[in-house]
Amino acid sequence: MHIDEAIRSRRAVKGYDPAFALSEADKDELLQLALHAPSAFNLQHVRLVEVSDPALRQQLREVAWGQAQVTDASMLVVVCAQVDSWQQNVGRVWEGAPEDVQNYMTGAIDTYYRDKPQVQRDETMRSCGLTAQTLMLAARGKGLDSCPMDGFDFAAVAKLINLPDNYVIALMVAVGKKSLEPKPRIGKLPFNEVVLRNRF
Repeated sequence: MHIDEAIRSRRAVKGYDPAFALSEADKDELLQLALHAPSAFNLQHVRLVEVSDPALRQQLREVAWGQAQVTDASMLVVVCAQVDSWQQNVGRVWEGAPEDVQNYMTGAIDTYYRDKPQVQRDETMRSCGLTAQTLMLAARGKGLDSCPMDGFDFAAVAKLINLPDNYVIALMVAVGKKSLEPKPRIGKLPFNEVVLRNRF
């Protein structure tokens, strides 16, 4: 599927065929494509928790307002990010770069993030959003459907997936084959209202 078609036809699908199953190789390919999304300073904040255990999926559904896609979609991914990646991974993600580049990036990253908890959290959310959208477009490009989700108890999900204290959850993404057609697009604001030139 051409990328233009994937973008235009991607919808938040709520109903999935529970009999449709992606192979582990298919899931891994989608996850690998998702990880091509950019991240600031190459810090690779995002961690993708692919939940395949049926019992855990049922528990997640119970804390997600009973939404059927949590259990019925072939793949469910909890999109998380490491808030302190700027401290923990800077050496790893710039390994192999010339020493002067490594030194420069280490200083720049420290200046950008240190003592700025809002910046640290905002950056993780940006990275998660970019990765989730890349996952959904990769899925659509393969003829699959998806649904981004934030309708769940974040604290309960964090407990169920054993989320470490230095991580946050941004959203979940369900991927599979739709069993229901999405409702027509409605309420789209005019192009000239949402696209501004140079300034507000």
